[in-house]
Amino acid sequence: MSGTASYVLGERRYELSPGSLVWLFPGQDHVLLDESADHVLWWAVFRPSLVARVATAPDAAALLVSDPSGDFSRRLPFREARRLGILFDDLHALGDADLFNAGLTYLLLRAWRAFVDSDDVVEGVAVHPAVEQVARLLSADPASGDLTALARACGLSPSHLSRVFKAQMGMSISRFRNQQRLERFLSIAADAERGSTLAAALAAGFGSYAQFYRVYKDATGDSPSRARAPATRPGR
Repeated sequence: MSGTASYVLGERRYELSPGSLVWLFPGQDHVLLDESADHVLWWAVFRPSLVARVATAPDAAALLVSDPSGDFSRRLPFREARRLGILFDDLHALGDADLFNAGLTYLLLRAWRAFVDSDDVVEGVAVHPAVEQVARLLSADPASGDLTALARACGLSPSHLSRVFKAQMGMSISRFRNQQRLERFLSIAADAERGSTLAAALAAGFGSYAQFYRVYKDATGDSPSRARAPATRPGR
């Protein structure tokens, strides 16, 4: 909807901008690498039973596959992207479960048709398998060892891994690690009913309040004292 982001799927990195429509399938794992401060997106999650009931047209066969081959990131024309955004807004505001589920059915069909009708493919950039492995390790657990341990796990020297990761991901390993810690902090801070900011920061993997404060300030330009009640926005 706004801003930019990038993610790794398989051994490719994809850059997303407003109007990007991405399909992710049950047999695929992805890692969100970076996002701008103004990044807002919508997520829709469809149960396999709904997909099987709805995806009956020949051109929707890929929706029934756990890990289909091909490119499933495309950019939509402004008008179509705006139409989907309005539909997401309407569904988000519904309080009736039956209406919501009926709306999801329509959203699935509408989004897939928009995808099929677009020929503006978001081309992925190949990344080194070791870079993908490190991104996945740190996404699953930001405390997954220091640079030496990560290099040993993926079979590269620490210096080589550091250079390749920064060149292909656009950020250092330490910055990516702190980004994952910050994402965990925001999730913990949003869910916790009580408790200190320090406790949430330590639970997210930061070694000290000073480290957390620096990372939070650099990423948001704001004081972490306001993080106990983060604003709700689509996709967060």
